[in-house]
Amino acid sequence: MKKPLRCLLLDDELPGLAYLKMLCGQMPELEVVKAYNDPVLFLQEAVDTAFDLAILDIEMAGIDGLSVARSLQGKPVIFTTAYKQYATDAFDIDAVDYLVKPIKKERLQQAVEKAGRTIETLRQSSPFMRLNTDKGRALLFFDRLVYITTSPIDSRDKEALLTDGTTTILKNISFDKLIAQLPSDWFCQINKQEIIALTAVRFFSHDEITADLSGRTATLHLSEAYRAAFLQKTGE
Repeated sequence: MKKPLRCLLLDDELPGLAYLKMLCGQMPELEVVKAYNDPVLFLQEAVDTAFDLAILDIEMAGIDGLSVARSLQGKPVIFTTAYKQYATDAFDIDAVDYLVKPIKKERLQQAVEKAGRTIETLRQSSPFMRLNTDKGRALLFFDRLVYITTSPIDSRDKEALLTDGTTTILKNISFDKLIAQLPSDWFCQINKQEIIALTAVRFFSHDEITADLSGRTATLHLSEAYRAAFLQKTGE
């Protein structure tokens, strides 16, 4: 079973927001991280929140949903609105889908499935991710990445090991945000403090992984919370 898409909801009308949250809660492929009725608060918190998808109302007081979507730096968006006239504007900014209220569960389901395909395609097609490091903004290429662990100096930072044996400090980023950007077929989180490239795996048992970390053999702990996902990715 694939990991659910982490979703943020935004609708400035509380009844509409409650109804949308209820529909999303009936879909096992979705995890609602947080629901907002204030677009300003949404934008403030989205910067530091790990999510895959946003479902946004368009007509709101202050900031409209189209402006919010433009601020999300390419994150997939599904629009919900009572008005049909915004459809062209929505698709001009590459919205995944455009749903006219009242929203039906079947129609939302179609949009979510489409978003899932879009997200997976983006993850697989991009060769790198852009991250803040201790030396500035950098491109981290997936085929050069072997292993990520918590920095021993600051737990908010992560230490990435590359194929040439060098390491890079990734500044103030969570494992959730990293996993959201990494190709799911290439990488797996194996415990609360480690992510590994599957190409580095040499042997594994119920709770241990022997890995080649750029020429150094290491034994890593495979915790229960991440075991099923790892076994699925390795064909077990």
